[in-house]
This record gives sequence, structure tokens and C-alpha cells, in this order.
Amino acid sequence: MIKPLLNLKFPTLKSFQFYSFLLFFVLSITNSMAQETLSSDELFINARTAAFDEDDYPKAIRITKQALEISPDYSDIRIFLGRLYTWTDEVELARKEFDRVIKTNPGYEDAHLAYGYLEYWNDNPEKALEVIQPGIEKNPASKGLLMLKAKIQNNLGQFTEANTTLGELLVFHPNYSEARAFSQTIKDLSSKNQIGVDYDFVYFDERFSDPWHLGSISYGRRTPLGSVTGRLNYANRFTTNGVQFEIDAYPRISDTFYAYVSGGISENGGIFPRYRAGFSLYANLPKSFEADVGFRFLSFSSSTWIYTASIGKYYSNYWFNLRTYLTPSNNSLSKSISLTVRYYLAGADDYLSLRIGTGLSPDRPENYYLYNIDDEIIGSLDQEDLKSTNIFLGYRKSIKQSNIFFMEVGAENQEYALDKKGYQFTIGAGFTKRF
Repeated sequence: MIKPLLNLKFPTLKSFQFYSFLLFFVLSITNSMAQETLSSDELFINARTAAFDEDDYPKAIRITKQALEISPDYSDIRIFLGRLYTWTDEVELARKEFDRVIKTNPGYEDAHLAYGYLEYWNDNPEKALEVIQPGIEKNPASKGLLMLKAKIQNNLGQFTEANTTLGELLVFHPNYSEARAFSQTIKDLSSKNQIGVDYDFVYFDERFSDPWHLGSISYGRRTPLGSVTGRLNYANRFTTNGVQFEIDAYPRISDTFYAYVSGGISENGGIFPRYRAGFSLYANLPKSFEADVGFRFLSFSSSTWIYTASIGKYYSNYWFNLRTYLTPSNNSLSKSISLTVRYYLAGADDYLSLRIGTGLSPDRPENYYLYNIDDEIIGSLDQEDLKSTNIFLGYRKSIKQSNIFFMEVGAENQEYALDKKGYQFTIGAGFTKRF
């Protein structure tokens, strides 16, 4: 049995190469014939698989062209070819495909959207706006086209127009979180000027016999760097008047980052801090998240540093924000935390709000006095020894986007001495005019 096996002749290297080539040729012909027998829809599926699953754009382009040989007027396939050219930086070829679809099928939503993004990504915002406008006229409720239009207008510095576009978009799609977040980002840039006035009345059931009155007037202006607002604050506490001047700025750093910078001064120490400063860096994150981190500084007869951070999320008609303030002192750490929920009724200035929390917020003027631990009227107990809980309800309403009314009511259960608590009730209202 062994001897016959030894007499067998195995293929030579040349024979093996020949048969391998023959097999490859037969398989290629078979595959080509199979592709030729596929329908345009089946080829479209194969092209998408090549592009998205295999990350092979040249193959996807080749298959897409085969599909168009079968169905040259198949708009979705031709738009996909244009997108493939867009992703491979073949801009002129992409334009040619999009133009052909729009010429044969005017107002076709996906064609205008793909063409608009091609121009937007290639730094041609004016051309992009021109391309998408006929698509919007034919599809006035298009989520994609309206969102792209707002992005283009924002890119062109047309903040008022972008805010109007987002308002229209949110009427059609009130649960669109990305549009909601974008609208909130640019709302203060939508007008060159704004003036505001507000008033708060604070009543104490135990701690102080006289109510407090707090008010402010402000003027803000949009600048090339971002919005800047000057504010004059007034307070009557302990039957004593005080005023404070503040300036707030929100410089834009990029499409992702912007900052909050604030400073204030007062000659009425005890009613207001003599000096106040604040800084936060904000980030607009993917998936409609946002976050910030920063500090606040208050100077009475002694200085207090407060550190803050928050995380926010837009979801459907809601905005959720969780914020904390950390105040180090005397080898200890005072902590406060608050949760804010907004339910949007329409645009960025139309919502109901709920805020619940524990501890003190240095961003609220009625709480300034609690950081003045050297004041005899207030007492000198360290904050970490005292407990506080609060709840606030608010309502904000815009009329024609330029007139904004707001009001808020709240209650705080404040421990002002060990084992001594009292309620603090606040009601406030205000008006802002943008022009």
C-alpha cells in the first residue's frame, strides 16, 4: 500500500498557480454575473453594506454606479452616490449628483439636506443657505433642513435669524432635544441690546422681624466676543439700604466652549459683599449634555471662596441640571446641591421650572448675607453646622421673542442657629426687553 502512494505525482508549482488563477477567474466571472442579475434595490443595499460595514468607499461607489445604470432616475441611490463623493472629498462630483436630483425632483428633502451639508462642511455657508431654502419651502416642517438652516445662520453670525428658525423648528418638533439645547445657547445673542428689571420680596417667619426687598436694573449688549451685561442691584435688609454694581460677560470661545465671567463691587458691606467675582467654563457636549466648572468669590471683612460644578441634559421638552457648591473653611467643607428641572412650553424663554436643594447658593443675592460670618446680626456659626432645604417654582413667558416676563416663588427652611429653624419665603417677578 505504501509503494503505490510513493508513485503518485503531485502538481508542480506552475500547475498550482495555473489552477489558482483559473479558480479566481471563474469566481470573478460568477460574482460579476451575480451583480448584473441583482436589482437596483439589492445593489443599493450592497453599496450601503460596503460603505458602512466594510468602510470601503471605492467599492460602494462602484456598486452604486451599477445600480444607477439600471435605474438612472432613482433619487435615493443618486443622493447616496453624492454623499459617497462628499465623504471622499470629491466635492465637484458630489455637486453634480445633487444638482441632477434637484433638477429632476425639485424640493426633494434629502437632496437639499445632503447638498446643504456638503456646502456647510466645505465652508460655503451662503451657498448652503441658498441650496436648502427651496427644500424648506417644499418641506416647511423638515427637522433636518430647519436645524441645518439654524446652524448656517449661527455660522454667519445671524443670531436673530437663527433663533427665529429654531423657534419655528420647535413648534413643529417640541421634543427635539438638540434644537432645544442649541436655542438656549444662542438666545442671548439673538438681539443686540436688552434691558431688564426685577424685584424680590423676602419674608421671614422667625429669624428677622422686617422683610427684605431686593431689586435690580440691567442693560446688556451683544459684542463680537459675546454678551456683556451691567447690573445695578438694590437691597433693603435690616431696614438698611445698599447698592451693588455688577458686570457679567459670556464670552464665546468656540462652538463647544463658552465662559461666564462676573465681577461686582459695593460700598455697603454687610448688605452686599464689598467685592464679588465669579468664573465658570461651560461646555456643550454631545447627546444634548452640557457641563460647567468654576468658582465664586465673596469678600466682606473676610473672604470666602466657593467652588461649583454642574451637569445638565436636554431631554425631549425637559432640561435637567444638577449643581453643587463647595465652600472650604476651618479644615472643613460646606456642601450644597440643587436639582433644577425645566419643562419647555415653546421656545427658549417659555418654560415652567422647579428647583429643589439643600444648602446655600452664592449666585442668589438673598443668600449673600449668610456668607458674612463675621456680622453680629447674622451670627458666626460655620455653615457646615447649619442645615437648609429649599424649593422654588418658576414661570417664564416670551411674547414675540422680544418681551420676556418671569416670576418665581420659593420657600426655604433655614437653620440659623443650632436647633433653631425658620422659614424664608420669597416671591419675585421681572421683565426683560430685547431689541
